[in-house]
Amino acid sequence: MAITKLTIEEFLLLAKDYPVLDVRSPGEFKHAHIPGALSLPLFTDEERKVVGTAYKQESKQIAIKLGLQYFGVKMVKMVEEVEEKLRGKKHEVPSGDNFASRNSNIVLIHCWRGGMRSAGVAWLLDLYGFTVYTLVGGYKVYRKWVLQQFEKPYPLTIVGGYTGSGKTETLHALARKNECIIDLEKLAGHKGSSFGNLGLPPQPSQEMFENLLASELKMMHNRCNATEHYDTQPSPVIWLEDESQRIGEVNIPTVFFQQMRTKKLFFLNIPFEERLNFITANYGKFEKANLVNAIIRIKKRLGGLETKTAINYLLEDNIKDCFSVLLSYYDKSYLKSLQNNRENFSSLYNKIDVTTVDNEANAAHLLALTAKEKII
Repeated sequence: MAITKLTIEEFLLLAKDYPVLDVRSPGEFKHAHIPGALSLPLFTDEERKVVGTAYKQESKQIAIKLGLQYFGVKMVKMVEEVEEKLRGKKHEVPSGDNFASRNSNIVLIHCWRGGMRSAGVAWLLDLYGFTVYTLVGGYKVYRKWVLQQFEKPYPLTIVGGYTGSGKTETLHALARKNECIIDLEKLAGHKGSSFGNLGLPPQPSQEMFENLLASELKMMHNRCNATEHYDTQPSPVIWLEDESQRIGEVNIPTVFFQQMRTKKLFFLNIPFEERLNFITANYGKFEKANLVNAIIRIKKRLGGLETKTAINYLLEDNIKDCFSVLLSYYDKSYLKSLQNNRENFSSLYNKIDVTTVDNEANAAHLLALTAKEKII
């Protein structure tokens, strides 16, 4: 057997169907990785540091010898770990596949630069009997591919609305209607406001957020351009929620954010009381201490008096009046930022007056209006 080297495009194409093994250190993987990849570290973080230092300060040969010392005692365990990861996941390659034979145990391997780490593990797994593919240039080339995705033009349409309009839920209602959507807040692990991390796990790193977004863009772009999709949508679009560039601790890549700001914005204009009920139902369930901390985080912008008023309402179990104060603040803040960084705002802005936070109905309103506007 022979180890086959793939370009990033070939590698990602196979990655849709076969396991990707990331042989970088646990710390590198934790920071960011190809979405869906499995961690199979050749070295621990400390071992990587030792080998890297030897490479820089002594010689390549000494670094290799150190690496082999670490690698040698791990070989059996690594093979068994790969077998465990693949157990029950054997794939058949469609007839005519350009890369692999049928009924093979196929694995895709990469390290940081496509160097010694991936070469060593690829040699071991190939020797054992796996069909092995490696990524030319490694994760470094993948990151270049990620950044290139943000520079491409996309058929985006933006869903806007004041806080409590159920924009995210409306996006998912659009998805149920076979529309292409990207949920930026889900990828970021944050809902955008001071309260946005409540009930959610820690956010991904900036780099991992970018990897996730690039993967979604590629997938949705392919889906929008699939022949079968044209049967129901002559000119498909990708729906996104109107967001600030910063979502919690991560940022939408500038070049892509600027593209978002040039696209049609459909603003769900929902009465204050309806949105207040929606916010109260969704956020009132969290512990008071967490809500108080979230309010304190925006004290400087909210103002001392309003901060005190909101917290007092909360401590008195008057959740709705507490959120009424906060919703008024967010309405003013969103209105102020709505036109920021948008040229030709009047030609992009489309207001849709709706009476309730009804996600299915509001998705239908969006589709009806966008069809009328002939942007789809």
